[in-house]
Amino acid sequence: MISNLINRKIFTLLKVQYSNMLEYRVEIALWAISGIIPFFMLNIWTNNNLNQSINISNIMLSRYFLCAFFVRQFSVVWVVFSFEEDTLLGKVSPYLIQPLNPFFRYFAQHIAEQITRFPFAFIISIFFFISNPESIWIPNLGILFLSIISTFLSFLIQFLIQSIVACLCFWTEKASSIERLLFIPTLFLSGLLAPVASFPGYVKSWIYLTPFPYLIDFPANLLSGNPTNIGRGFSMQILWILLLFPVFRKIWSAGTRKYTAMGS
Repeated sequence: MISNLINRKIFTLLKVQYSNMLEYRVEIALWAISGIIPFFMLNIWTNNNLNQSINISNIMLSRYFLCAFFVRQFSVVWVVFSFEEDTLLGKVSPYLIQPLNPFFRYFAQHIAEQITRFPFAFIISIFFFISNPESIWIPNLGILFLSIISTFLSFLIQFLIQSIVACLCFWTEKASSIERLLFIPTLFLSGLLAPVASFPGYVKSWIYLTPFPYLIDFPANLLSGNPTNIGRGFSMQILWILLLFPVFRKIWSAGTRKYTAMGS
């Protein structure tokens, strides 16, 4: 009975957020188009024959960057900016008295936005295949299923990281500045600009211990069919989620105690 009630609440929340996102579908289309950085990087790699340094063909490199585009489209997170704005506008106070953690609201917003974004990302991929017909391939259902799971896990990792940063809004008005600092290693170490396989050996010796390669590189390699350690990839994704979630819970609890103490 309780589980059915919770499921109805979650479904209703997703439905409401999806309706809200449909009102911004033009803006979401622009967001989807703005995420074509991997295609620019593909052009740089192929025009300079950089793929020869990592022994990967042009076709597989094209598939990698297309998959990096897709993974980025469905794992991008902006919760810190939404929470910061709601905190400054005083919207967090009514959220705190509701039975549902406010971050479930932001989580539903992201899922709804991803559903709205999918048609635009699909159309962009069609144009990509028109200009690169040799790159057309259909992954088998097993790999596709695992890729969807790994992309969702990538989203969860980034959502938890940004949620932890967002909770700093209880202590500072500019938590988004910290997120911008985190964006720099995310941009360069996640595989968005270059496959992690192309990194120097001394970088690869420690980078796989961080969450960054599992945000873009691992799901993109998995979906594109490039060699990747599937067991290690999923294990590290799950490990980082298990490490980040209690950190979020602890900092959220400390932040709400400080917030309510100030408001009392």
